[in-house]
Amino acid sequence: MKTTIKSLVLAIIFILTSALGFSQNKKENNIDDSNIALQGYSAVSYLDMGLAQRGTKQFKTIHNKIAYYFTSAEQKEKFDKNPTKYLPQYGGFCAFGVYVGAKFRVDPNKFVISNGKYYLFLNDLEVDAKQLWISEKEPKLIKTANKNWKSLRSK
Repeated sequence: MKTTIKSLVLAIIFILTSALGFSQNKKENNIDDSNIALQGYSAVSYLDMGLAQRGTKQFKTIHNKIAYYFTSAEQKEKFDKNPTKYLPQYGGFCAFGVYVGAKFRVDPNKFVISNGKYYLFLNDLEVDAKQLWISEKEPKLIKTANKNWKSLRSK
């Protein structure tokens, strides 16, 4: 009887911690219920080619419980060797949004590469966040966005 209760308690703890981990992933990363990063675009294509290219399930990897798609086995291998290098800034949320203190979904085709990192931006008909980012002093924006991200990442 004690073993059954103990097993049940352990199972509940496991389920709760797994759910909390997934919930945290959704807070820190711009993913939907599919749990796919970058809406299926290849993280390696952004940095290595300067292109937004949609990856495929055939070349998929899991990093921190999030799926990443790539255009080739070579890209997948590069990511697997050094995932931190290829992760989007601010969990893939709009960089300008993080700068102003908010999280916004992005258009994977709107991005800027700077100093070996890439920043994604929302696509809004009234506000061109990418253009605002480019027209401002980027180091100042990055400094403020990095500061804001410390508190935003868990919200």
